[in-house]
Formats: sequence, C-alpha cells, structure tokens
Amino acid sequence: MIRNFFLGSIAALLIATPVLADSADVLGAFKNWTAYTTGTGSGKTCYAMSPPRATEPRNAKRAAIFLMVSDWPGRKVKAEPEIVPGYAYKPNALVTLGIGGDRFNFFSRNDGQSGSAWLQNLNDAGPLLDAMNHGVSAVAIGTSARGTRSVDTYSLAGFGEALARIHAACNM
Repeated sequence: MIRNFFLGSIAALLIATPVLADSADVLGAFKNWTAYTTGTGSGKTCYAMSPPRATEPRNAKRAAIFLMVSDWPGRKVKAEPEIVPGYAYKPNALVTLGIGGDRFNFFSRNDGQSGSAWLQNLNDAGPLLDAMNHGVSAVAIGTSARGTRSVDTYSLAGFGEALARIHAACNM
C-alpha cells in the first residue's frame, strides 16, 4: 500500500511539477527515500524524495505530499530542500520542519492549487542537512489556504544514502 501511494505520488509529481516534466530515471531506492535524475546538460536535475509516513488530518483531500532535496548543477545549487504539502498554502504562511529539537523555517509559494516551501534562511542549509542525515524523523507543519493545519511526518531512514547518490549523479 505504501509502495502504491509512493508510485502515485511520483506520477502526480511528474504531472504537477514543470521542472520534472521530463521522464525521471530512478537512481536507487534507499529505505524510505528514492533518488532520481531528469534532464541533461545544464537542465539536469537530481533529487531525492520521500512521501510522509503519517499525515494529519488523515481525512483531508490532498494531492502528492513529499519532502525532497534537489541538486541543480546548471544553477550551481546543491541540496536544496523543498516541502510539497499536496495543497495550496495560506498566503505568506510560515512552514516549519522539525528534526529532533531543531526547527527550520520555510517560506511558502503557491502555483495555482499546488504549494511548495523552501528554506527561509540559506545559512540553515548545512545544519538542516546535518539534522536530516543524523535524525530519525522530520515533521513538517503548514497551513492550507483554507486554514487547515497539517502535520506530515517523514522517516529519514535512507536519506544520507539517497543524498550521496544524487550528488554523485549530478557531480556535486
């Protein structure tokens, strides 16, 4: 069932995310994380992603939900974290990602009915990746355009291996 949810999430991601519209090649599965690459040359992107292990509220209708980290060699961007909640965020909503006792703030943006969140302070990238490499789980908290608070819990098992694989594939 988790596998079907994950495959459905990937299909929705490929439809909903323009940068990943090209077919993605699987680089490998690493426990709860899967690594991919898409594009070529300066348009090449490598990314690792995972669906949540638990979501709240459970009965909310949402599109694909995932936590991902991307390498964009053409843009010289390495390990960019992103949260995709499966809904549009409340305008100017702050999103947090908690790992152990650490909290990281993300800013949100919407594209129609789809929302995404990116790290607010780029100086937090190193500590965030370190926390993801050494942590057990990450908890993303956000608010939908309708005002519903969501809490998505991700396993970090396999994150380090998936991250190393995308860095190798994108030479970063």
